[in-house]
Amino acid sequence: MSQIKNNFFFFILLMLPFVSNSQQLPQFTQYMYNTISINPAYAGTRERLNVAFLNRNQWVGVDGAPVTQTLTADMIIPEANLGVGLSIIHDKLGYESTTYLYSDLSYTIFMERGYRLSFGLKAGFSKYGLDPDLLTDSDAFGDQYLDRIFNKWKPNFGAGIYYRSDDWFISFSSPRILSYDNRTDIEYAAIERVSYYFNAGYMLEFNHHLKFKPTFLLKFTNGAPVSVDLTGNFLINDKLWLGLAYRVGDALGGLATLEANKNIKFGYAYEFITNAINPYTSGSHEIFIIYTFDYPRSKCDCENKF
Repeated sequence: MSQIKNNFFFFILLMLPFVSNSQQLPQFTQYMYNTISINPAYAGTRERLNVAFLNRNQWVGVDGAPVTQTLTADMIIPEANLGVGLSIIHDKLGYESTTYLYSDLSYTIFMERGYRLSFGLKAGFSKYGLDPDLLTDSDAFGDQYLDRIFNKWKPNFGAGIYYRSDDWFISFSSPRILSYDNRTDIEYAAIERVSYYFNAGYMLEFNHHLKFKPTFLLKFTNGAPVSVDLTGNFLINDKLWLGLAYRVGDALGGLATLEANKNIKFGYAYEFITNAINPYTSGSHEIFIIYTFDYPRSKCDCENKF
C-alpha cells in the first residue's frame, strides 16, 4: 500500500507542471455582472456604491472541477470623476487553488452627446495554493518545486478602457499584465499567463415593456485558444431579464435575473456542456446577488445600463 501511495504521489508531482500550465482562468456565464473583475475602468460607472457576490460550480459531477467565488465592490467619487473598486476571487481546481486580491482605480472623461470614456488601473496580489493534505504528505515535505511555486503571494497589475453611451459600450482590458513562469528540471510551467478581454454590447428598446441587450466577450490568453462568449438578454418591464448564452465550442446556457427593487438584483445561470466533458457532467451552475446603495450621488444623470 505504501508503494502504491508513493507511486501515486510521484505521478501527481510529475503532472503538476502540465496541470499548472493549462490551469483554467475563472470564467463566468454572467460576465456582464462581473465586469469589475476583468476591467478596472468599469469601477464607478454605475454611479453608486455596488457590492456583488457570485458563485460558480463548473462541470458538476466531475471530481476536482472548478469552483469559483467572487466578491466585488465599486463606487464613484463624483467630485473627482474617479471610481474605486475591490475584487476578491477564489478559484479552486482539483488540488490547486488561486486567490486574487485586487484594487481598482478609474478616471472618467465626460464628453459631448453623453459619451463617457474611462481609463482604469488594477493592482494587487495573486496566491497559488495546494490542498494542505497534499502538502503535508511526508513524500512532499520539503519539495523545492512545491515550496517555490505554491502558497506565495505574487504582485501583479492590470489596465483597461471603457467607452460607453446610453445605449452601447466597448471595453478592452488586461487584468493581469505580468506573466509568472517557473522552470524545473522536469518541465516548464506558466503559473499565470497574460489574458486580454474585448467586450461590447448594445441596448435595443422595442417599447416601454421590452428591451434586448446582445453582448459578447472575447478572451485572448497567451498559449491558449481564443474564448468567445455570445449572450442575448431580454428585459421585461424593467424587472426580469431572460436570456441565452453560448460559449463557442464549450457550452450553451440560459440566464434569468430579477431586479427585485432599485437596490437588489439577483440571478441564476445554467450551462449545458457541449465539449468532450459532456458525458461526465450534468452542467454548470452560477448564482449572483448585487446590492446597490443609494449613494454617493453622481453629478450627472447617467445611469449605466450595462
